[in-house]
Amino acid sequence: MSAAGRGLRGPHTLVFSDVDETLITCKSLFDFLVYYRQQRYGPTAAAGATALRAELAARAAAGEPRELLNRAYFRAWQGELVSEVTAWGRRWFAERAREGGFFRTETLAALRCHLADGAAVVLVSGSLPAVLEPIAEAIGAAEVVCARPAAHRGRFTGELLGPPMIGTAKREAVRAVLDRYPQVAVADCYGYGDHVTDLPMLTEVGHPVVVGGSPELLRLLRVCTTTEVFVLSSGGDGS
Repeated sequence: MSAAGRGLRGPHTLVFSDVDETLITCKSLFDFLVYYRQQRYGPTAAAGATALRAELAARAAAGEPRELLNRAYFRAWQGELVSEVTAWGRRWFAERAREGGFFRTETLAALRCHLADGAAVVLVSGSLPAVLEPIAEAIGAAEVVCARPAAHRGRFTGELLGPPMIGTAKREAVRAVLDRYPQVAVADCYGYGDHVTDLPMLTEVGHPVVVGGSPELLRLLRVCTTTEVFVLSSGGDGS
């Protein structure tokens, strides 16, 4: 796990948000991989990325842990130049944001309200820094917390520095950030997520918010916490 960005400056509240299908409408991991391979290497490489997505989806449906699948995804970046992936991540974001329908209206509006009230937003995601950093800059998030792809001599090795930022790793990430700001009351903090793998993060804050209304996530949250659970319904583009 690693944190990057401008850092927090004495906020009174922390707001933790998942990204894929919580703040944005797509799965950035796969959308960017297909985009990158199409732009850099052409249709055949892009088709390979699409096939990888289908394979990992099938393995997830068969019950394989998402942490293992996340590691399998990052192996697809082995040998790629860090500088190129970073540059193309910014191009990907610029193009997707211009297209409309990229941000989830309801989540973006909620985060903007928190920011206007003086809170600090922390993005907690299993995606990669190349796409998360421009998203964080665009919305004014203070930090990005994610697993960092390992690199050697400027190229990705296909491995991760630390665990995938999924499930219990998100809980540990939230706790680590909270520990740095003892002036912030956990009961005042918010968390936004859409999937059961966000449950460990959402149970660490006083105000868990389920984006999209996942029945399974709602059920588990109501079992695991005595605090009120909020739901944000779907919306379109808020950019």
